[in-house]
Amino acid sequence: MRLTLYMGAFNAIRHNDRFRDYAARLRAAGKPFKVIVTAAMRKLLVILNQMVKTNTPWNPELAFKFD
Repeated sequence: MRLTLYMGAFNAIRHNDRFRDYAARLRAAGKPFKVIVTAAMRKLLVILNQMVKTNTPWNPELAFKFD
């Protein structure tokens, strides 16, 4: 599970604008790379749990609604 989340978060940081911006904010705050990826993993997990709970597909507009 951890490897899957890591790879998902790593790719989200590279290819998704919102995750990229989130990672850039953390990097600007002086966070190390491992902390940035772990934070992205947690954010991705929360988003995926909410998608399962509400039975909805991925919606990039709602992904960072509570940011």
